[in-house]
Amino acid sequence: MLARTIFQWTVFACMAFLFTSCQQQQYDAPSQTPAYHFKAGRTAILLRNGKAIAPRNAPLAVKRAIAAANSLVGKPYRMGGGHKKHHDSGYDCSGSTSFVLREAGLLDKVRPSGGFLNYGSPGPGDWVSVYMKNGHVFLYIAGLRFDTTGSGSGVGPRWYATGRTGRGFYVRHPRGF
Repeated sequence: MLARTIFQWTVFACMAFLFTSCQQQQYDAPSQTPAYHFKAGRTAILLRNGKAIAPRNAPLAVKRAIAAANSLVGKPYRMGGGHKKHHDSGYDCSGSTSFVLREAGLLDKVRPSGGFLNYGSPGPGDWVSVYMKNGHVFLYIAGLRFDTTGSGSGVGPRWYATGRTGRGFYVRHPRGF
């Protein structure tokens, strides 16, 4: 009887350890996301035409991400856009985020906004950060925010030099970036 109880507790302890060690750690975003601050060689430059120029020192994947995001600037917001077709006529938040990360070689398939909760590593990255919650996701790439909302309504994928509320969001980053 004692051996059986010890065995049951050992199995229970092992299962509890495995369960907790396999859970993805989440990193809460700050209540306000960062606003743009230029740092030579580390931050992108936002042009008047709404596109961004990658920093010269940025890794190739970051330069590709910025180029991909630039290709979406001006496209309209469309619910479900970018999910069925990689090159689409309009994009929603997760469609545009997935497009940019896929073009940069940092994501293998399209994800819904909540699907980014287990993406990469917890916390902000040095070059790329993904802010997500169920219902919305956006990126920071080389200091600029790439988002489909600017004033609370869907406006399509755009670059922003302003911060936004981070309340309720988690932040993660691609490993190594």
